Amino acid sequence: MTPITSTLDLDALRSFVVGIECGSFAEAAARLHRSTSAVSVHVKKLEQQCQAQLVKKQGRHLVLTPSGERLMGYAKRLLAVNDEALMSLRGALLQGSVQLGLQEDFGESFIPPVLGQFAKAHGGVQVTAHIARNQVLIQATESGEMDLALIWCQQPPHNAFTPLKRLPLRWISTPDFPLSDYLQRGEPVPLVMFESPCLFRKCATDALDAAGIAWRVAFVSQSLGGIWAAVNAGLGITVRSAIGVPHSLTSNLSAQLPALPSIGIGLIQRQPKPSEVVEQLKQLLLLELERQL
Repeated sequence: MTPITSTLDLDALRSFVVGIECGSFAEAAARLHRSTSAVSVHVKKLEQQCQAQLVKKQGRHLVLTPSGERLMGYAKRLLAVNDEALMSLRGALLQGSVQLGLQEDFGESFIPPVLGQFAKAHGGVQVTAHIARNQVLIQATESGEMDLALIWCQQPPHNAFTPLKRLPLRWISTPDFPLSDYLQRGEPVPLVMFESPCLFRKCATDALDAAGIAWRVAFVSQSLGGIWAAVNAGLGITVRSAIGVPHSLTSNLSAQLPALPSIGIGLIQRQPKPSEVVEQLKQLLLLELERQL
């Protein structure tokens, strides 16, 4: 008689994946809304099922063993199928539409796959995504034109707001940008920026002013693509987070320029208690953003 193959525990797999993504059982527990001991027990149970050590401590952080590395890809695929199945079944009767606002940084990176997953699970829901600047997204959400918007923020707007994370800002340029020449000659450092008002522009100019470094805006763009093109052409330097920075650019100017603050990411929504359709998309976005950021 053929022995029955053990079935991997999905809760244990989730604790395993999130534990590695966070680097510790304690942080994974906070994200999963469980106790640290429960997450630890999950991983030990998974190791018993696999008959192999999957994680080990390296300083204060969790790292994968060779067996853990082999399991990680399977774990993520199993969890993705599980989550998609549940979302599809729970949302089978959902109908309606969602207007979603995005910054270019997110619209060009990890958000499109999320929308594809949502569309596959909720065929009766129409999602329309709009790429726009921060102030436009906030105003459109306040006026009811958009249901959800993913924005950069330093202070929470008046809308129903869900803070996600803070990311460090970076000075970005081409690898051969002659910044030291500008600084030695006392010439204004050329900046490539969006038009005001812009949080990134303000953070850059405030930091330079505080350090007594002269600056000038050498190129103004209406789009993020235009900013990357101008920086690539050597017209100046810019300030962004690490999200979506082209591989041709670098952020190695920190030794020559003043430190920059971090910037927040958050979701704003039109109503404090959104419809079920909007809430489903919001939860999927929150899950993916937690995973990616």
